[in-house]
Amino acid sequence: MTGTQTLVEPKTSDSDTGDDLFHYVRKAKIAESAVTGTMVEALCGEVFPVTKSPKPGSPVCPRCKEIYDKVLSD
Repeated sequence: MTGTQTLVEPKTSDSDTGDDLFHYVRKAKIAESAVTGTMVEALCGEVFPVTKSPKPGSPVCPRCKEIYDKVLSD
């Protein structure tokens, strides 16, 4: 991932996937997905519609966190 792009709170994948982790998603795509149901791609590559908002302490996808932390440290 290169360039400067805004990242925000993690969002979760659809419950049908069985994935209870929250993922990091580009800010510009979150509202669009929540309103229209379009799919978003998390930093880790998971693709899903935004259906939930995280609460403090929610589990975060380890791969998304690793990528996010690397971008911040570069």
